[in-house]
Amino acid sequence: MTNQTWDESADFIIVGSGGGSMAAGLYLKSIGKQPLILEKTDKIGGSTAMSGGVLWIPNNPLQAREGIEDSEAAARTYLYRVVGNDAGPGSTPARKEAFLKAGPDMVRFLEGQGMKFIRAHGWSDYYDDLEGGCPESRSLAAPMLHARDMGPLFDKLRMGPMVMPLPVDQTRNITLATRTPRGMWEGVKLLWRLRQAYKTGKPMLSFGGSLQGRMLMLADAKGVPIRTRTGVTELVAQDGRIAGVVAQGPDGTTRRIQARDGVLINAGGFSHNPKMREQYGPKPASTQWTNANPGDTGEMIEIAQAHGAALDLMDQAWWVPGTLPPSGEVYMHVTDLSKPHVIVVGQNGRRIMNESQSYMANGHALYKAGVPAWVIMDSRHRQRYAWGTQPPGKTPADWETSGYMIKADSIRELAVKIGLNPDTLSQEVARFNGFAAAGKDLDFHRGERAYDNWFGDPWTKPNPNLGAIDKPPFLAFKMVPGDVGTAGGIVTDEHGRVLRSDGDAIPGLYATGNSTASVMGRVYPGAGASIAASFVFAWLAAKHACG
Repeated sequence: MTNQTWDESADFIIVGSGGGSMAAGLYLKSIGKQPLILEKTDKIGGSTAMSGGVLWIPNNPLQAREGIEDSEAAARTYLYRVVGNDAGPGSTPARKEAFLKAGPDMVRFLEGQGMKFIRAHGWSDYYDDLEGGCPESRSLAAPMLHARDMGPLFDKLRMGPMVMPLPVDQTRNITLATRTPRGMWEGVKLLWRLRQAYKTGKPMLSFGGSLQGRMLMLADAKGVPIRTRTGVTELVAQDGRIAGVVAQGPDGTTRRIQARDGVLINAGGFSHNPKMREQYGPKPASTQWTNANPGDTGEMIEIAQAHGAALDLMDQAWWVPGTLPPSGEVYMHVTDLSKPHVIVVGQNGRRIMNESQSYMANGHALYKAGVPAWVIMDSRHRQRYAWGTQPPGKTPADWETSGYMIKADSIRELAVKIGLNPDTLSQEVARFNGFAAAGKDLDFHRGERAYDNWFGDPWTKPNPNLGAIDKPPFLAFKMVPGDVGTAGGIVTDEHGRVLRSDGDAIPGLYATGNSTASVMGRVYPGAGASIAASFVFAWLAAKHACG
């Protein structure tokens, strides 16, 4: 193949516009290189734009500025304790070291480009009780952003379920809007922002919207080209390396685009690919249970595999236990399950998890116990706390008529209605109520970590996560292991290079994000671990590709 066969050229082609793509593009522009981001959907931002928009970066510059004690050594100890040494070829010591060392430098680089970060106060490590764990926050987010400040770029940004105009560090308080003065005040401010958005016709962005919105604005200002509705259908090999791509535009025509320095795959996982989920994932599973980007259909993983890429962790996803209301959406219950007066039981009527722990850990617990499970709560939970996107005390009529919510005047009656043994469920609830009274969960140690407490209710004593289930009516919801993206895929090294099964790198080909086997293995160390890794390894890939 000669250069005359290319329709156009760029230095570095980035497939997908999720977390990390703009970070790589900004680095390339800073050294005079020409990147090109190709996004197959009509919106920019990927699953990152739909997410909580948080990056877990240990020993980051904002911690130092705020006097939060942390170190690379402590983070290393913690990461190895949580992830372990047997998390597969995508989580080698070299990859862990690269993540720990490059993260703070990447944050400094992005700040130098004009990116604004805030520290997500209170979002402690998910296993903060382990050595090296940080009960303060190692997680970063972006300040809220007025959509009107984005101008026409806003229309290109992908929006997700987390569109509430609320600062990330106030997430906890808003879940206590009926319980604490601070929560009530945040609720008032939230209503005011919603009213302003209604008047202007433009929302105020937070979470993933503000993170990716700000990154998109920076990329646009620095001249990073991003083409939407342009999907990659082939990787082009030349002289033993990946030299470019074949991309299909919105009109159906294809173009052969040369990548002089390399190609980076950042196209998400395969949450919306039923065939791949059936082939690789745990069962049961459903594409109806995911909140991932609709572009997560997995074809770039398959294309890379056809060129020799090794795959790993294909049975893993970023699990977030959820329920399926009649509205058709998927409710995620990250904060809801942490509140008092609620437990999750398996099909045998016994509790199966520390309901307040990491959502990833709870997803694994669901699969271990058997899907589906049952959420059991009393009336106080529904009166005091949100459930999914539904605010406290507001229960739609179709929840009960559709069978989504089962209601009964006694635990025994509830058990009969949902097909559980009445004696077993009654005994389990009574045992839990004893834990709530004593403030100590002898079965799952709920409420013993700083992370557990963060989303608890401080007015509930003696343990903010434990509240008795003894006030009728009693409610039950069927729970499934939802996800926000798959966590397995292409195996890469510490530079983001794609590896073959023999460990050799495929020249010219890089990957990051949910397209790859996660450096975090099968666990989630802290809020934003997956997004942080996507950013870090995209940045490292761009640096390596350009020498």
